[in-house]
Amino acid sequence: MARALRLAERGLFSTAPNPRVGCVIARNGQVVGEGWHRRAGEAHAEVNALAAAGAAARGATAYVTLEPCCHQGRTPPCTDALLSAGIKRVIAACKDPNPRIAGQGLDQLARAGVATRHGLLAAQAQALNPGFFKRMRTGLPYVRCKLAMSLDGRTAMASGESRWITAAPARRDVHRLRARSDGILTGSGSILADDPQLTVREVNTPWDLVQPCRFVLDSRLRMPSRARILQEPGRVVVLYSQHDRQRAENLTAAGAELWPIEPDPSGRVEPKEALAAIGQAEVNELLIEAGPSLSGVLLQSGFVDELVIYIAPHLMGHEARPLLLLPGLVGLAERIPVTITDMRCVGPDLRLTARLEKI
Repeated sequence: MARALRLAERGLFSTAPNPRVGCVIARNGQVVGEGWHRRAGEAHAEVNALAAAGAAARGATAYVTLEPCCHQGRTPPCTDALLSAGIKRVIAACKDPNPRIAGQGLDQLARAGVATRHGLLAAQAQALNPGFFKRMRTGLPYVRCKLAMSLDGRTAMASGESRWITAAPARRDVHRLRARSDGILTGSGSILADDPQLTVREVNTPWDLVQPCRFVLDSRLRMPSRARILQEPGRVVVLYSQHDRQRAENLTAAGAELWPIEPDPSGRVEPKEALAAIGQAEVNELLIEAGPSLSGVLLQSGFVDELVIYIAPHLMGHEARPLLLLPGLVGLAERIPVTITDMRCVGPDLRLTARLEKI
C-alpha cells in the first residue's frame, strides 16, 4: 500500500477533479503490476495496473489507495475490470467518500466472491486527497491559505512595497502549491494593488500542466479589464454581488467569466456562497493568495483549513503592514488555535504548515 501511495503522488498535478489514486497488484509475494491515475477521462489506477499485470492478475491481490469505483463515469467501472481480470482480493486504503460509491464498490466485489478489506494507511491516503474528501462530504473545497511575512510578522512596507519578502526558492515553492491546486482565489484589492499573474510558471511536470482556475472576489466589479490576470492563459472567474453593466461587459469582453453571488449584509460577496459555488465547479483544493483583509475574513469565518506561511529572516518594523486583519480579538481566550504539521527551510526562508483547529 505504501508503494501504491507513492504511485498516487505522481498524479499530484494532473488528476483534478478526480482523486489521486495508485494501485499495486501482487501475487505470491511478488509485484506483478502497478499503475496510477494520470488525469480525468483517462484510465483509473486499477485499470493501468491490470494492464501491466496481464494474465498474472488472475488470483492476485490488488492494493489500491481508494475504493474501486462501481459506476459508469468518464470511464467504465473499475470493479468490472477487477472481476474480469480474476482478482481474488482487494485491499483499499479507504472507502470512497463520493455518495455514488461510498462502500458500494467493495460491496459489489464481496458479493462476487472477492475478499475485501479497507483501512490500511487510510490517513495517508486521505492526506493525499484532502480536497476530494472535503468536497464530497461538504460541497466545499479544501482551503489552503498561503502567506509570506518577515520575522516580525509583516507583509509589506507602509508604502505597499512588498517585492520580494522571500527569496527565490520560496517563490518557486509557491508555484508548486499553485500547481497542485485546482483553483486560486484572490480579491479585487490585490488585483488593484499588485496586478498579479497568479499562474504556474516554475514547475516541471511529466505532462502539460493545466493552469488552475483563477477566482477573484470582486463585489463591485472593480477589477480593470486590462489586469494581467486576464492576459494569461487559463480560466478567470469573477465572483460579484453588485452589478454594473458597463464593467460587466468590459470584463466579459476581456475573457472573464462572471458569477453572481448572494451578498452578505454589507453588500459584499458572501464567503460561504462563493466557496459553495467554487465547490460546485469541482474544485478540490483552493489556494488563497490574497491580502490581509480577505485572508483574515476567510480565516476568522472558519473557512480556512490550512495555513502555509513563509517566514523571511529579516525585520520590517512596526509601521509595515500586518499578516492578517483579525478584528475583535481582544482577550487570550479569543485566540485562533492552530496545529503546526510541518516546518522546514526553503532556501534561506522558513516554511510553516499549520492546520486550523475547528472550534
